[in-house]
Amino acid sequence: MGSDKLFNRRKARQAKELARHKGKREPYDKVLIVCEGKKTEPNYFNGLKDHFELNSANIEVTGDCGSSPISIVEYAKQRYREENDSGDAFDKVYCVFDKDTHTSYQKALDAAAAAKPKGVFTATTSVPCFEFWLLLHFTYTTAPYRATGRKSAGDVIMDKLLEYFPGYKKGDDTIFEQLVGELPRAMANAERSLVEANANHTDNPSTTVHELIGYLQKIKSST
Repeated sequence: MGSDKLFNRRKARQAKELARHKGKREPYDKVLIVCEGKKTEPNYFNGLKDHFELNSANIEVTGDCGSSPISIVEYAKQRYREENDSGDAFDKVYCVFDKDTHTSYQKALDAAAAAKPKGVFTATTSVPCFEFWLLLHFTYTTAPYRATGRKSAGDVIMDKLLEYFPGYKKGDDTIFEQLVGELPRAMANAERSLVEANANHTDNPSTTVHELIGYLQKIKSST
C-alpha cells in the first residue's frame, strides 16, 4: 500500500515536471542536433539558433558524444530514448558528421537510416568535412578533395577555406555570425553541388547541411 502511494506521488511529480518543461517550449518541433565536433559544429548551430531566435527548449545542440560517426548516431538514439521515456520525445533528430577518414561512416549512415521510429533520424553529412560547407559560403566548387602527401583531405579543404576566410579558426564561437551574410549563397551552392555529385555518382565533395538549415529556417512557420 505504502509503495503504491510512493509510486503514485513519483508519477505525479514526474508529470508536473514534464508539464513545466513543455510549458517552456514553443509550439513547433522539438529537435536534437548531435554533432561530431565539440566546438566548431555546435558553435555554428548554436549561432544559427540564436540568429533565428529559436527556443533552446525546442532545439538541443550537443557535441559531447565522441568523434566517430557511429558514436554520434548511438548517442542520438540514447537521447531519443531518454526523452521518449519521459514522455517528451524529440520530433526530429539530426546526426551531423563528416566522412573524412572515419572507418564507421557507412555503419553510421546505415544505423541512422534504420533507427526507429522511422522518419525521425537524419544523417547530416559533409564530405570530406564540415569545412566544405563553410567554403560554399564563398565559392562554388565540385573539385574532389583527396589526401595529398602528409595532408588529409580535410587539411586540403582547410587550406582552400583560408584563402577566402583567413580569419577562420576551428572552434570559433562567432563562426555563424561571421558567415550569416553569405548564407543564401552557401545554401544555393550546397544544393547545386549535391545535385551534381549525385549525377556523377560520387559524394566527394558534398554536404547536406543546407537541408538541416532550411528545415530550421522554416520550423516556426510549420506549426
